[in-house]
Amino acid sequence: MTAAMGPATLLVLAKEPVPGQVKTRLTPPYTPREAAALAEAALTDTLHTLLRAPVRRRVLVLDETPGPWLPPGFEVAAQVSGVLDERIVGAFGLCDGGPALLVGMDTPQLTADLLSGVGRGGHDACFVPASDGGFWALGPADPARAGSLVRGVPMSTDRTCAVQRLRLTQAGPAFRDLPLSRDVDTAADAAAVAGRYPRTSRFATAMASLAQAVR
Repeated sequence: MTAAMGPATLLVLAKEPVPGQVKTRLTPPYTPREAAALAEAALTDTLHTLLRAPVRRRVLVLDETPGPWLPPGFEVAAQVSGVLDERIVGAFGLCDGGPALLVGMDTPQLTADLLSGVGRGGHDACFVPASDGGFWALGPADPARAGSLVRGVPMSTDRTCAVQRLRLTQAGPAFRDLPLSRDVDTAADAAAVAGRYPRTSRFATAMASLAQAVR
């Protein structure tokens, strides 16, 4: 599979949705259990979206243990230890040829149409910035270059996107910068994403259930 045909491998970097260990910035106003329920809904939506993308491999790169939320069709691999840039590099190390795309677990608004366009056109990499100054997807045409592209980029800051984009530009100017999206990190993020997302989605349904519970 070549870069013009889209990603050969889709990677999801995720944590097991355990209360108190995921989406801690949602608490308050949500309890740790409610935040974990939202994280599970977002992750499940993401995984099911990836099932609709025509790729050769789908790999869940997981911190901890898969649960009943994991649908068939995914390989599961453990995350390497270390800070986030090292875990991203480790995830790309699981690829066995062809372009790859890595996404996180907190963009449930991801669509199969967007995934189908990533990697097309012979770009060196695809990059999807996030509104909080980070990024939520990265797709190198050659995953073996991930170390030089990602290692040392400061993660989880308001300058992550700018530094990562500069690194991509310096490595090879032919990268594709896709439209800005929004991570679900805070309660405001969750409300904004749910408000623009189909009501039948797991994430929007979970948000509606929590809203009903506080009435």
